[in-house]
Amino acid sequence: MLASASSRVTLCAPYITEHGADVVRSIWNNSTAVGLGALLLTDLSPLAICTGATDPCAIAALSALFPSSRFVHLPRLHAKVYAVDRSHAIVTSGNLTYGGLIGNHECGLLVDDPVAAERIDDEVVAFAGLGAHVDKSTLDEMCALSADARAAYRAQTASASRESTRRLRSVLKSASDTLVRARLAEGPIHRVFAKTIEFLLHRHGPLSTEAMHPLIQQMHPDLCDDTIDRVIDGKRFGKKWKHAARTAQQQLKKRGTITNVAGTWTLVA
Repeated sequence: MLASASSRVTLCAPYITEHGADVVRSIWNNSTAVGLGALLLTDLSPLAICTGATDPCAIAALSALFPSSRFVHLPRLHAKVYAVDRSHAIVTSGNLTYGGLIGNHECGLLVDDPVAAERIDDEVVAFAGLGAHVDKSTLDEMCALSADARAAYRAQTASASRESTRRLRSVLKSASDTLVRARLAEGPIHRVFAKTIEFLLHRHGPLSTEAMHPLIQQMHPDLCDDTIDRVIDGKRFGKKWKHAARTAQQQLKKRGTITNVAGTWTLVA
């Protein structure tokens, strides 16, 4: 399917490793298409990097393979979808890893109906709209952090010493902070929440603020920490996330995108 692509490729998987990137590269080397647009959607969560479930360097290799690619990080991503030209799609349980492609017992469905494939691709694009665009400099930084993160994780699991635990926590925080910066590169946190609110109202219909909050928190756990206030580059996170969500609601209301009737938010037709 990938070898037949002529205009667009979508690769959506929470876990991507060197093996997965090599498989895509080997297929793509036999293709004659040039200048394809590509959407790469994954989850660069620090713990996945520590355990080796995700390799930022493999993602960098995929980004280099598709010069016109857009790479997006979305925490809590679980979908595995591979699509080309908005006409064919594979929806599967398999990640872009050795296990997902060879080692595990996986199951997937090839969709060759263009209408259904386009809807599936639209769903992935909608997910990507909730994530953070990761540019080359951020990806390079994550690649540099990944080796230290895996070493710290191995040291911590091999020894319960305070120093190994401290080192692991420090590396995880550095990686997490880098990703938060990427998520907020396009503007304040309420802009992220505004897109999320629209997404939720499209999917669930009218919602009260109280019903909306846990859904927002489920989608953005890294931005909705109830226990601590984090300060990164002068920006505060944590307990103030609900205030940012309210700000997003009010901005959407001012733009005429949503309205509140009797305590329930709904999209304006």
